[in-house]
Amino acid sequence: MNMKSINSPTGTLTLYAENDKIIVLEWGKPAPGFGSNPVLDEACDQLNAYFDGKLRQFDLPLDPHGTKHQKAVWHEMTLIPYGQLKTYGDLARTLGSSGQAVGGACGKNPIPIIIPCHRIVGAGGKMTGFSGGEGVETKLQLLRLEGAAII
Repeated sequence: MNMKSINSPTGTLTLYAENDKIIVLEWGKPAPGFGSNPVLDEACDQLNAYFDGKLRQFDLPLDPHGTKHQKAVWHEMTLIPYGQLKTYGDLARTLGSSGQAVGGACGKNPIPIIIPCHRIVGAGGKMTGFSGGEGVETKLQLLRLEGAAII
């Protein structure tokens, strides 16, 4: 496994790759001794462009590990346009699932920002949890960066 870190407006982000695909993005610094690779270099370039307001859609090979349902939820999240919001209920209806199951999948998203779980809100636009960075404050920071209409 390879890893690489970048500094971002939301803190240090560490990306992990296996078989030339991104598998995890988390906040914090990596353990020493792990090397980068071209897919991690590209992911860092795209994240920097995103934070600079120059990238609206990531184009990276992803391989998040999860259940079939989680992967379906994560795929639907990648279809939400930059700066737009959907509710847990919206995704649940699309997938024929429950809002609670969608929320569970959001909470287990291993590649936040790139798989934009920050674009998922509760009914009526209610800001709900976010497992990365400083929680809901980081979610709000990402949505403000994208110019999302936040209630």
